[in-house]
Amino acid sequence: MSETPTPVWDGPTRVFHWALVLLLVVAWVTAGEQMAIHRGAGYAILGLLAFRIWWGLAGGSTARFRNFVRGPGAIRRYLSATRNGTEGEHAGHNPLGGLSVLGLLGLVGLQVVLGLFAIDEDGFEGGPLSDRIDFDLAQQFAEWHELSFRLLQGLVVLHLAAILYYAVRRRQDLVRPMITGARRFYGPVQGLVRAPIWRLVVGVLIALAVGFAASRGFRLG
Repeated sequence: MSETPTPVWDGPTRVFHWALVLLLVVAWVTAGEQMAIHRGAGYAILGLLAFRIWWGLAGGSTARFRNFVRGPGAIRRYLSATRNGTEGEHAGHNPLGGLSVLGLLGLVGLQVVLGLFAIDEDGFEGGPLSDRIDFDLAQQFAEWHELSFRLLQGLVVLHLAAILYYAVRRRQDLVRPMITGARRFYGPVQGLVRAPIWRLVVGVLIALAVGFAASRGFRLG
């Protein structure tokens, strides 16, 4: 194993990861009782997702979608190599991990979008876009909003189970690198190539703009 840790995750990716975890917990514990906080968490999550999409296109090398999103063939080959113990090491997400990332981002995005249109059965608490659709449909959105969260919980459990599997069976700590940004490898691995700071500034502005627009119901003026 290398003596010097190799950089694998840049700061923006790590901040996004832990901020999303925190905001999902906040949204969970405030649902139904503290709706102002719940909605605020949802707007912040939507801004984070907008940032992650931008960062997946213009961010550091390990955060870019093109570097970890793979097709079914690549995933099958990775699973086969895993069974044979010949899968090698990855500085970022492996093909199966990339699939998990897309699933989590997609479900979180669906959860937030459904919440924008959802309204409670009494019509007192609703998302900023609930008044743009029929009341019964808005209530249906609320049911889908809850269902999608159950699905998200299931995917999070699978995600945590995979982390535990790699820690116990493969002796690979996947949590520490998401905190420190670096990891030790057994062989030479191409580490993180950082993005210029202006791209981070653009991403932050996009996140703020999307979160603010959502809080205003995407209304002008």
